[in-house]
Amino acid sequence: MIPVSDNVIKWNKPIINYWLIGINISIFLWEIYLAINDNLGNFINNWGIIPAQTNGAITNAVFYNSAAWIVVFWRLLSLPIALFIHSSFSQILGNMLFLWVFGQSVEAAIGQRRYIVLYLASGIFCGMVQSFFDPNLTIPIVGANGAIASILGAYIMKYPQARIYSVLPLIFVYIPVELPAFLYVCWWFVQQAFYGIGSLNIPGGVNQSHFALWGQFAALVTGAAFMRMVTRR
Repeated sequence: MIPVSDNVIKWNKPIINYWLIGINISIFLWEIYLAINDNLGNFINNWGIIPAQTNGAITNAVFYNSAAWIVVFWRLLSLPIALFIHSSFSQILGNMLFLWVFGQSVEAAIGQRRYIVLYLASGIFCGMVQSFFDPNLTIPIVGANGAIASILGAYIMKYPQARIYSVLPLIFVYIPVELPAFLYVCWWFVQQAFYGIGSLNIPGGVNQSHFALWGQFAALVTGAAFMRMVTRR
């Protein structure tokens, strides 16, 4: 299933959503350039979320060396930056497609400031959840998956009856269909299995956490709770 647009009327242009998509795509193009020059591995290891390094730095700073807080700050800075880094063509394409379709309506519903807070905060929270449940992971975690999951959760909470104009690709035939928005919650988690297609050449691998879906589920619930809180106010 490929979402194209929805039937929600939007009165304002989703400027922040456009910027987020543009930044994500620009950084991915930069990653391709780095991969061509065999420098992508260093970039991913510097700015991806690596739970073992973060937890080790915090332990060292608290119990042994207070100067290590500089390293802690460096590793914590990777939480928001990793949201804009993607490891494969399928991951960037899937995330940006969902952000394009669902993000526009969410931004229109809650406003630009709340939207950027939701995107960043939920994405960071997703990374923290994965780091908590997989503290010894030495493989970098990257991608906007958690942020997109929260936007999807907010969308379902605000527009539970919305319809998504979609296409079903059947080999060389594309069938246009109109599907309920809730169906895409299930499809979101299913398509994660295909995000390894078209992977960039990253030495050592990336996104191999066994708790990735748990982090995204936490972000999904966070997005729904955020939208409910904003709507009630």
